[in-house]
Amino acid sequence: MSKLKFIIGYFKHRFKSGNEHSIHSPYLFEFYNDVICDESPFYLYKDIESIRAKLLLTDMEIVIDDHGAGSKVNSSNKRKIKDIAKNTLKAPKYGQLLFRLVNHFNPKTILELGTSLGISTLYLAAPSKKTKIITVEGCPNTTKVAQINFNKIGFKNIELVNDTFDIFLPKYLAKTTSLDFVFFDGNHQKEATINYFNWCVEKANNETIFVFDDIHWSRGMTEAWEVIKKHPKVTSTIDLFFVGIVFFNKDLSKENFVLKF
Repeated sequence: MSKLKFIIGYFKHRFKSGNEHSIHSPYLFEFYNDVICDESPFYLYKDIESIRAKLLLTDMEIVIDDHGAGSKVNSSNKRKIKDIAKNTLKAPKYGQLLFRLVNHFNPKTILELGTSLGISTLYLAAPSKKTKIITVEGCPNTTKVAQINFNKIGFKNIELVNDTFDIFLPKYLAKTTSLDFVFFDGNHQKEATINYFNWCVEKANNETIFVFDDIHWSRGMTEAWEVIKKHPKVTSTIDLFFVGIVFFNKDLSKENFVLKF
């Protein structure tokens, strides 16, 4: 998808997206207002953003072993850390959304597919020391940088795995009875996204939450999102353009919301 088409898609989303008044479910109405739209500060936000700021100033180059769709702005496999931080890390508002989601649902275990430099992982790990985060990154050099960032902030509830999703997921799911919270943030390709969803959905229960990053990053990702929404196990979904949230709660109606954020 070209940059122009992406921008046009964003403004179309803004035009048709609703707010709390377009949500019929009392549960999701409250969720939208109290979790998605909450802008309350938290002291650890500054600590995490200070790490981002340092990454944005780091000129060191690393070789990227990319197992996904690659970068739209840099085709070289040798990239400066500051460029990776600028082009791939989610904006603070989305990291803070992840924090609020974890703080609200209080999962025991979080699976993150796609660590990158570890900023989103830190937001996932910050709400509770009791929540265990298992984050998977295929690139060895990116993994090393992420681990340095984890060590800097001192979180002890993060397990960083350097492996491809295709190798890691089947082994992990075979010994896992249920998934609490999964953040899909790697390999932004239609087929791969659908495959990982189909593998993970078998372990989803009534309380499980899936969050998908970059659901409109490309035509293929938008098509994958449409497939996910139609899965019989999925009840409600929320499309925030850059992020999609999936519910499996059987008390919710089969509805798909496109909302402003």
